Amino acid sequence: MPNNNSIEASTPADTAKFVPNSSIKIATFNLYNYIEPPFAFYDFEKILSAEQWQKKQNWISDYLSEFTPDVIGFQEVFSPVPLNKLVQEQGYPYFYVVDEAEVVDDFICKSPVVAIASKYNITEIAAVQPDEALAKAIGLNADFSFSRKVLRATIDLPHIGLCDCYVVHFKSKRPLIEHEQNIELSPEKNIIEKLKAQVIGGWGSSVQRGSEAALLFAEMICQREQSGRPMILLGDFNNTLQDGVLTHLLTNTLRFASAFDVNAYLEKYCLSDAWDLYQSTDNDTEHISRKPTHYYGATESVLDYILLSCEFDANFQGSLFEVSNYDTYDRHLINPIFERDGESTDHGVVLVTLSLRN
Repeated sequence: MPNNNSIEASTPADTAKFVPNSSIKIATFNLYNYIEPPFAFYDFEKILSAEQWQKKQNWISDYLSEFTPDVIGFQEVFSPVPLNKLVQEQGYPYFYVVDEAEVVDDFICKSPVVAIASKYNITEIAAVQPDEALAKAIGLNADFSFSRKVLRATIDLPHIGLCDCYVVHFKSKRPLIEHEQNIELSPEKNIIEKLKAQVIGGWGSSVQRGSEAALLFAEMICQREQSGRPMILLGDFNNTLQDGVLTHLLTNTLRFASAFDVNAYLEKYCLSDAWDLYQSTDNDTEHISRKPTHYYGATESVLDYILLSCEFDANFQGSLFEVSNYDTYDRHLINPIFERDGESTDHGVVLVTLSLRN
């Protein structure tokens, strides 16, 4: 498995400085086990054929050609090298990962990583590290780590300048503890043990996911304080924002602080859901409902998000951009055609358009 913790095409560093664009498109894209054969994901039977691989490549290329996002955060990347080549061919000279998938048994891979591609110059790249003291303060081990490394890219965007973009793939809802059927136990005892594992293991996943979000937001606040740069957080959250596990990402109030202090400073450090910002604009959006980004049996949910700092909020007096469009690409989920969508993804692709305010 190639080691490509930092992949970038050579291009002039000032490419984006003179781009007159009045809008910027940002996307989050879960690629669903993006892995080049002959590598397999999770077990030896899960290897794409050459035909399947090419079909997947074509599907991704077709989306990028049609919707032309300027910055894309990817999740579930096992093979960064072919992805880098694909996005370069689509006009993205900047591409990075900050981790690599784990390889077991020579060709079986696990632990996919996140990546970022941009048409605009990425001036800095880093893997975000959680604060050990804060982790310990909430009862976690001091060496707590994200289940998947979080990528922070500083991008030189038109008009707004340097902006910190964070790409995440928070812990899934898969229970941390699982009970294997034990023939030595009675049927009732097996059910009891399975129930206990599901309850405790599911809560363990929620604790991990919620802790990841909280500790990441704390690091974003610190980075914002030091740099003053706008912030974008995007990715597969593996949870709805309305769930209490992740609601702190949208914190916009502060207890035990004077109204003056809150009004003067808090807005600077808060994030807003791009969907909410789109709904709050003057666009005719009242009749539009938010599309799910994932389906599991009969359950549908929004798991993929783009959160923005106040520089992209039309209600903020000092903002330069506003969210002028919000699109969830889901044709492959609700009306799939095998010849076209057979090797696509199990997530909708979320794309927001940020337009320069008049």
